[in-house]
This record gives sequence, C-alpha cells and structure tokens, in this order.
Amino acid sequence: MARSARYDRQTALERAMNLFWERGYGGASMKQIEQALDMRPGSIYATFGSKDGLFTEALATYAQSAGAEFREHLAAYSSILDGLQDYLRRLARQPGTEEASPARACMIVKTLLEASNTNPAMANQANMLLSAIEQSLTELLEQAKTQGELNPDTDCARLARLLQAQLIGLRSFAQRNVQPEHVTGLADDMAAILDQFRARH
Repeated sequence: MARSARYDRQTALERAMNLFWERGYGGASMKQIEQALDMRPGSIYATFGSKDGLFTEALATYAQSAGAEFREHLAAYSSILDGLQDYLRRLARQPGTEEASPARACMIVKTLLEASNTNPAMANQANMLLSAIEQSLTELLEQAKTQGELNPDTDCARLARLLQAQLIGLRSFAQRNVQPEHVTGLADDMAAILDQFRARH
C-alpha cells in the first residue's frame, strides 16, 4: 500500500507541475487543481498541507525532472561543449509531437517573475533553484576547461551566467507568436557563441 501511495503522490505532483507550469500559481484555482489531480480538497490538504505546499513540491519536481533530462542529454556526448550547443538547439523545439513546436518558458523563471512582488518565499525558492543551476553549469564548464575544450583563460562562472541567460531567453522568446524557424535560428546563433570560447588546438 505504501508503494502505491508513493506512486500516487508522484503522479499528483507531475499533474500539479503541468497545471502550474501552464497557468502559474495565481492562475490555477483550487477547482482546477482538484480536477487535474483527481483528488478531493481534503485529500490535497492532507497530503500537501496547502496550495503553497503543493506548489513548492511541484516546482521542486520540475527542477529535478529538468535536471535529469539535461544530464541524460549530455551523457550522450563525449564533448561537453557539443552537448551544450545541441541542448540549446533541442530546446528550440518541443519534443513529442510530429511537428515540433517551440518549448515552453522555464517554470522556475515564470515563478520568479510572478512571485517577486507577491510571494517572497516562492520567489526565494525560484532564486535558489536558479542559483543551483548556475553553479552546476559553472562546474560543468570547469570540467570542459580541464578536458581542454575551453580556452585556459575562460572565466567559467561568467560563461555559466551567459549560458543560463541564453537558456532563459531562448525559452522565453519561444513563448512569442513567432515562426518556429526564427526560434531554431536563434538557437543556432546562441550555440555559435560558445565556439568563441573553444580551445584552439
């Protein structure tokens, strides 16, 4: 029974994540949450404590899922820089459909924008997650430099901030009503910037 309960909780979190990702915290009513999770109000509060509690766990679930997907992507490349460049190009399209469409904006960034002036605790969670991502990118780029992929004088922390800004900007730009080829072209341009930091052998 405990095993089934854990599965149900994870399923509920994934459904909540998709709802909040699409509508934001304020845009998702309790009625919509009940319908998305297929749970009664009492069960939701008993399991997650509050709407805030549910959102906090849903946002953490999003971060964990996105991180796992990123690591899985990079594992297929012997070159870290090649993997990062192709990840930018991959983000320009939403997988899983016959005709790819631009990826949705990052849920963490959407949360930060929504909560900055209304919910300090939620904004703080988003800031901490983005800081952790920046640190992970820095460590990844340091590894690339150690492997001889980057110029020896590359400031990896600064490049990590640039890369994170590219990831945020690309996915936010894709929210606009623009042609898909404009998004993929932008991803190609962003990927080309990383070539400026490649070590010349």
